[in-house]
Amino acid sequence: MNDKISLLACALLTIGFVVSGLLDILDNLVVRALLFAGYFIIVFNIIIVKSKDEDKKNLPD
Repeated sequence: MNDKISLLACALLTIGFVVSGLLDILDNLVVRALLFAGYFIIVFNIIIVKSKDEDKKNLPD
């Protein structure tokens, strides 16, 4: 996954929070678990992408 996919995933997660809040299903444990799992997957992906970028910068020429 790259930066564009992370940005798209953030937009989908935000839409998920808004829609589930409007439908008043945020109290459901399954919905809450899915949204938080999506959040942690995005954070993990951003950490991996940034570490790969730093590895490429640190390579000797």
